[in-house]
Amino acid sequence: MNKYRILVDAMGGDNAPDEILKGVVMAYEKLDKKSVELSVVGDEKSIERKLNKISRRAAKNIHIIHASEVISADESPAKAVIKKQDSSIVRGVTLVGTKEYDVFISAGSTGALLAAGHLILGEVRGLTRPALGVMYPLICQNKAALLLDAGANANCKEENLLDFAKMGSIYMEEVMGVTSPKVGLVNNGAESNKGNNLTKATFKLLKDSKLNFIGNIEARDFPHEDVDVIVADGFTGNIILKLSEGMAIGLLKEIKRKFLEGNIAKLAALALKSKLIGLKDELDYREYGAAPILGLKGGVLKMHGSSDASAVCKSIEKAIPFVENKVVERLAKAMAENIGELDE
Repeated sequence: MNKYRILVDAMGGDNAPDEILKGVVMAYEKLDKKSVELSVVGDEKSIERKLNKISRRAAKNIHIIHASEVISADESPAKAVIKKQDSSIVRGVTLVGTKEYDVFISAGSTGALLAAGHLILGEVRGLTRPALGVMYPLICQNKAALLLDAGANANCKEENLLDFAKMGSIYMEEVMGVTSPKVGLVNNGAESNKGNNLTKATFKLLKDSKLNFIGNIEARDFPHEDVDVIVADGFTGNIILKLSEGMAIGLLKEIKRKFLEGNIAKLAALALKSKLIGLKDELDYREYGAAPILGLKGGVLKMHGSSDASAVCKSIEKAIPFVENKVVERLAKAMAENIGELDE
């Protein structure tokens, strides 16, 4: 039986390397050792020392690939990727490109991951730009929609957003099993004449396409909108994602505070404990794992920049079906087969 080969960037993110390595060890202890091979890339001596402190047994079985450089979030992504050839991000993406690993997971710079993916892996045929796809919880619909772009492309043209819609539709149909996915365009009004030049031009392209386009959707309607693919430029998508995350964290804190005000409230909290835990899980970004950069000719997953050990572990767990279901290959094949049909 072939092993799923997963490589994790130990140096990327706000909590690297400590939380990253703790998460890798957590995943190692939970996963089937016969089917999964876990490796990390980064400063070898530092990683080896820290892994041994966390778990000597795990340290013996987690392979370390040395990378002497780190790309920080404040560097120019393209320049850093070209200049820092021995960075953890460049090394990780390169090893996916050479097929030595099936997927690379990083909490590092989104821009650097995208630049490395473009320069090293390349995009699938017929695509103008890759996009970061995040499963966004629609809590009133009891499901999640694919939000893209969620931060990879701040400046977009209407052709890019059309590609995001096509790619998202194919992903939801081929991978998630959704028949005729409903596509919605993020806008500041539901009417067809609302929005800026970009959304107006995109609306026309989507309406004229063969996609199941349901029109514009306002951000306030996300929780109860029956939609499967939410399309936005990366700037807007990232703001939506972070605002939603902040609101969810604030809401959960306020609910907890209210339920600790007096004995009656505490009894109510005890009675509703399972429901509250379920709500927390629905709103917690860590439950959804890393987000795929769709459209690259290789598996690259982006974790939240502030990922803790739990989020890292969950991302590794979610990477297994990503590899097992051959998401990269199926998406590329479907794009190649359907790109002409969708344009008719």
